Amino acid sequence: MSALASTRGAINLGQGFPDTDGPEVLLEAATEAIRHGHNQYPPGQGVPELLQAVAEHERRWWSQEYDPEGEILVTAGATEAIAATVLSLCRAGDEVVTFEPYYDSYSATIELSGAVLRVVRLRQPGWSFDPAELEAAITPATRLILVNTPHNPTGKVFSPEELGLIARLCVEHDLIAVTDEVYEHLVFEGVHLPLASLTGMRERTLKISSAGKTFSVTGWKIGWVVGPRALVEAVRSVKQFLTFASGTPLQHAVGHALGLADEYFASTAGQLRDRRDQFCGGVESLGWKLERPQATYFAIVDIAQFAKKDGRAFCLELVDDPGVAAIPTEVFYGDKSAGKQLIRFAFCKQAEVIDEALRRLSRVPVIEMP
Repeated sequence: MSALASTRGAINLGQGFPDTDGPEVLLEAATEAIRHGHNQYPPGQGVPELLQAVAEHERRWWSQEYDPEGEILVTAGATEAIAATVLSLCRAGDEVVTFEPYYDSYSATIELSGAVLRVVRLRQPGWSFDPAELEAAITPATRLILVNTPHNPTGKVFSPEELGLIARLCVEHDLIAVTDEVYEHLVFEGVHLPLASLTGMRERTLKISSAGKTFSVTGWKIGWVVGPRALVEAVRSVKQFLTFASGTPLQHAVGHALGLADEYFASTAGQLRDRRDQFCGGVESLGWKLERPQATYFAIVDIAQFAKKDGRAFCLELVDDPGVAAIPTEVFYGDKSAGKQLIRFAFCKQAEVIDEALRRLSRVPVIEMP
């Protein structure tokens, strides 16, 4: 959709990247790192300054203790971290449980590993799941539970009760949990709770996060994995043959930025909340149906009132006329029929861009449903 948006002159509310740069202090830190010669391969584990900064970040925000020498690994973004984790811990025939809809790299890396994907459906309203379905998804072959909170594409923040159930099942069935927490600082309602902080989970959880969403530098691809030494070492053993290492000066800059004052993180989330309210309020005023997301960059819209078109056809029409790109949510489901009348918009854009997108969307006729 990004390619189509570019060629058709459409406003790109499809792919999830901001249209503004990150904080000036971060950009200056990267420039200084380049000028001071930090331009060669970093250590395979990551530059020590970033490893220490991640450890301090986990302590500061989540009261979790990790040893920067062995319990933290820097990766080429969170997507590589997910791939290296699944490839290192799963073998053919293992099963991985995750929640559907899901970030599309999950199914791809699970298939690459030879493992089997088992899904638990998140359903509206509230994008909740049936606890019995989660329990039924776990079999003797289950190796991992992969949890994304805050959640892409729905914007859901998993509740303490939901995470408590996941933790209990992980302990009872001796499972490893992998948590994708890249939106941990972009929460508008609810409270982000790392699964690793729950009883019995520190020793069995690999947490994945990155700088891209927190600092609005999605193109930098600086991510990390934190967890027990033996599990992190397993991930490193695969990661070293994927990219080996990445972005030495950028690692230095991210290490610096993780120490920014609380006000930066609060302000960033607050500004994004404003953009969410601007976009969601705007589409609601046009008669479009959605649930306001609790977090992330994204809002999912129900398009049932648009002549019952499926999401893919609707998005292809939308990018041409009125010229706004969105993503058909079916790409986040294994069963493509499940998300056929849902589409995802990214609202991590400047206010004037959202205003123009809303102006264009106002030209789409809404059909009154009986």
